[in-house]
Amino acid sequence: MRFCGKPGRRSLLTLIAMSVVCMGAVSAALAHPHVWTTVRSEVVFGPDNKITGIRHAWTFDEFYTAMAVQGLDTDGDGVYSKEELQPLAQVNVDSLQEFEFFTFVRYGDDGKKLPLKPPIDYSIDYDKTVLTLHFTLPLETPIDPNGKEVVIDVFDPSYFVAFGFATEAPVKMAGTAAPGCGVEVKQPDAETVAEAKTLTEAFFSELGPESFIGSRFAQTAIVKCATP
Repeated sequence: MRFCGKPGRRSLLTLIAMSVVCMGAVSAALAHPHVWTTVRSEVVFGPDNKITGIRHAWTFDEFYTAMAVQGLDTDGDGVYSKEELQPLAQVNVDSLQEFEFFTFVRYGDDGKKLPLKPPIDYSIDYDKTVLTLHFTLPLETPIDPNGKEVVIDVFDPSYFVAFGFATEAPVKMAGTAAPGCGVEVKQPDAETVAEAKTLTEAFFSELGPESFIGSRFAQTAIVKCATP
């Protein structure tokens, strides 16, 4: 496989653009998305039963991985150490901050979007096939979910990146959740999923920057806690 550009520390967003150019040379009609990401998340509870943040593990597809690791084996031993991968984790969390880490947490009857703090505890794993980016997004203010739904969406508004929750154990609860709390993943309806497969690159080229088209195809994690 031949890649465009020079090797180095590349962010997810840089590689999205690169993949469009590289694959566009193969097929001008290639449709979105260009990067596929499997999401596993944990809803983090504090000792007072309040939700304090979201912990993510994003596993990227093999094409993205192959481009991202180019040039990172700095000592040439064929092994990508934690130290060699950490700069890649850093450049990704830095670049994604502008896009709110594609993570949107809403709470209460009005569905208000909650502000998130910068990520902590970020790192990247490489299993010789795919990369997995780990990071935690603390909520600016912890929230009490008792009696109110907490909705967590992970999506790219432009749909360059397709985020999908893992088939097994996609979302868990971590920490001290109150009895009666649970989390479920809501899938888009079958008609919407079918529609996503028919959209062409020409369709996306006509959309404005505020289209938020990716929200139509997003899966949603919903946290519900029974009122004590």
